[in-house]
Amino acid sequence: MAPRAKKTKPRTPQQRMAARRKRLRIQGLRPVQHWVPDLRDAKVLADLRKQAKRMAQHPENGAIDAWIESIYDWEAWK
Repeated sequence: MAPRAKKTKPRTPQQRMAARRKRLRIQGLRPVQHWVPDLRDAKVLADLRKQAKRMAQHPENGAIDAWIESIYDWEAWK
């Protein structure tokens, strides 16, 4: 028979998360918190639509779009 692994006491979720964070820090990573717009909020959606409409009406919008199209590497996304 193969030797049995030593049974360990069950760990709490907090202990498991602390161990995971420690392993990630050892790998040279650090935690970062990101705040993003809440797209479920009607006010946020209305503001984003308003901003997009303003951007689309910019007098140099066509030139900006042409410049982006000319420099962007579309093949990288395939």
